[in-house]
Amino acid sequence: MLVKIPQKIFNEPYLPYLRDQSHRYLIFYGGAGSGKSVFAAQRLLIKLLDSPMCNLMTVRAVAATHRDSTFALFRQIISGWGLSSLFRCTESDLRIICKNGNSIIFRGLDDVEKLKSVTFQKGELTDIWIEEASEITESDFNQLDIRLRGKGAQKQITLTFNPISALHWLKKRFFDRKDPRAAVLKTTYRDNRFLDREYGKTLERYRKTDPYYYSVYCLGEWGVLGQTVFPAEKIVQRLKEAKAPLARGEFLFDTYYNEQARQVLIDPETIRFSPREDGPVSLYREPEPGVSYVLGGDTAGEGSDFFTAQVLISATGEQVCTLRHSFDEDLYARQIYCLGMWYNQAFTAVETNFSTYPVRELERLRYPRQLVRRTEDSFTHRPKSSYGFKTTSVTRPLILSGLIEEVREHWDLIQDRATLEEMLTFVRNEQGRPQAQQGAHDDCIMALAIAHYCRTMEEAHRSFSSRWTPDMREDYRRASPEEKRLLILRWGRDEGSGEEF
Repeated sequence: MLVKIPQKIFNEPYLPYLRDQSHRYLIFYGGAGSGKSVFAAQRLLIKLLDSPMCNLMTVRAVAATHRDSTFALFRQIISGWGLSSLFRCTESDLRIICKNGNSIIFRGLDDVEKLKSVTFQKGELTDIWIEEASEITESDFNQLDIRLRGKGAQKQITLTFNPISALHWLKKRFFDRKDPRAAVLKTTYRDNRFLDREYGKTLERYRKTDPYYYSVYCLGEWGVLGQTVFPAEKIVQRLKEAKAPLARGEFLFDTYYNEQARQVLIDPETIRFSPREDGPVSLYREPEPGVSYVLGGDTAGEGSDFFTAQVLISATGEQVCTLRHSFDEDLYARQIYCLGMWYNQAFTAVETNFSTYPVRELERLRYPRQLVRRTEDSFTHRPKSSYGFKTTSVTRPLILSGLIEEVREHWDLIQDRATLEEMLTFVRNEQGRPQAQQGAHDDCIMALAIAHYCRTMEEAHRSFSSRWTPDMREDYRRASPEEKRLLILRWGRDEGSGEEF
């Protein structure tokens, strides 16, 4: 029963998906007023008219919401297209039956028994449409997914939703991990040429009155539920601007046996960056000769899955490199050694709350610039020096306050998407303590906070010598006194000029 529907009644961005049969999952998401639900219903009606033995189950979290939403939408489209004679709509059991025998039923996940008893007059279930998919759990989705089986035509699940929480399982499943069986389209009210003009003006007003609401609810950006510690609107904006790293990979190196120490050590001259698509190191800026860097590290511990590190330019705080991976401790320590050495022997502080192995390994490898803190010997009670950063009830608020200020003033210096996404899920709990939402991580945040803390220490900016190029010397001569001070911090003292600064 082929029914010719003119393409002019559809919004143009949706046209490539009108008769898509090559994907198992069709994901239409975005902002309010984008027309995604209308298109999903239009497309599925055409499929029911054109395809033999095709049956659709439309699903929402609560069954009672169908009557005034999806069921009403299908009836509206059928009437508007002048197809009422081809369909029978029964309100008693919320069912729409096509003249060719295909049908649509409407179910809610609040009544599992009704899902189990799904039957059709002809054929089997071939399609599922999940409206407001962000309202259902992943386990519910999995149950629907496994119900859609059998031979014959391509089985498809259509999902329509507005993205809200960056923690949502939908983001992790279909956006963070790419599924080749999924076709994904994002649209906003700007893509909907049929949108009521006054409603469009209402959405547009939020651009100035509430930029964060506008980004999340009008433009369909992934947002966050709850009160974020960091400025959510700026983080969302930065996520839109952030570029992919220059390269991803890991550090390789050669080792040698040190006769005097009787140990195998890393040869610093052999350290090299090896590109690898799934590598733990994300490189945003190559190290520059003479520039001073700091490195903060957070180790995997209780409630944490990742070893992380953040590398910043000491003078400016610009993020230039990150490390994030589920390592063994020895591999993490060696990558930190290489990362620090590669960035001009960066001043390095690695957190020691759950293990001191990484800092002890850095010491064994003779890393030259580790943070040293004063502690008290537990046996003699005498002061002693210890490597690494200890997160305590005193130091944690200190470094987080410093990071919050930095992000508020210089959020454009953050390059890494994983770090920015953690900031969207870093909230205050009921006691006001800043922490990651349940199910989220704060490893990148803590490493970044430690790195910024390192920038406040004199050791991080200690002058060092380097041989400047003629262009560098010319820039220095033309600089103001304050600019000259920053150039020395950035490049080190010029060992080739003999000039006293």
